[in-house]
Amino acid sequence: MSPSPAPGPWRRLLDRWQGVLLTLVVGVATLWLAATGQLVLYIHPRYDVFTVVMIGIGMLLSLATLAFSPVRGDDEGDHAGHDHAGHDHAGLDHDGRLDASDVPAVEDGLRPRRRRPLATGARRLAFSAGVVVTAAIAIAVVAVPPATLTSATAGQRDVNSSTAALDRTSVADATSASSDAYRSFSVLDWAGLLRQTTDLAFYEGKTADIVGFVTPSDTDPDDVFYVSRFVITCCAVDAQPVGVPVYLPGWQDQVAADDWVEVTGGFDTNRSSSSQDPVALVPDDVTTVGQPSDPYLY
Repeated sequence: MSPSPAPGPWRRLLDRWQGVLLTLVVGVATLWLAATGQLVLYIHPRYDVFTVVMIGIGMLLSLATLAFSPVRGDDEGDHAGHDHAGHDHAGLDHDGRLDASDVPAVEDGLRPRRRRPLATGARRLAFSAGVVVTAAIAIAVVAVPPATLTSATAGQRDVNSSTAALDRTSVADATSASSDAYRSFSVLDWAGLLRQTTDLAFYEGKTADIVGFVTPSDTDPDDVFYVSRFVITCCAVDAQPVGVPVYLPGWQDQVAADDWVEVTGGFDTNRSSSSQDPVALVPDDVTTVGQPSDPYLY
């Protein structure tokens, strides 16, 4: 059985480029996200510079690997093109055929290596799969726009389940704040205060003006929804949802889940019989707004 032919130059080139191309695709996509200000949809802003620098180093190393690594098979054709003139082809008869007496004996069961059909097929399959994966990632980066986390993720991770994220603003600090300061409080600030105290006297005369996306309440989805935001410590993987409960029977007639809204109002006893939040925001106004350029809180 004759050995399989050596792969052509284009096949060898693509085989060599697969890993480097995948690295470059991811690198270019990351740099594009950073340049367009969308990298914050995936990581905390304080890691932007570090990420860009490391991606740049990785791309340079990938190109260096490509430039200085030899291509297997580059020397396969060296013998085929050399000049046979003047060579001593000892052991050949006048017709150029090898004399049987000069054929070396096979020792210790060793035979010339031949490419097995199964190994060749597996190699081709792995090569094709690599090309498909690389192309799919490249297409996804270009065609699929980056998106923020949604109410479905908030429901899976439980709104206000992270105690660490809700300790930023204390009741003592908020007590001495001015009315203008209260209007600047974010969803995270109010969610933390509602977690710390249910004393209605504390909330009397305080008006909230918050922006977030709509997440239906798990316990009373008909009458209560949360104005929610995700709090990021490192990246979107560890994002934790926080939210302020809003008591508004029939809210589905005005807004839908995942809508970004601005809600203004004061706090009062939650009139929902099944909600687990004793105090809720009773809205004076609910307005649909666009998603902020930076939808996360930190």
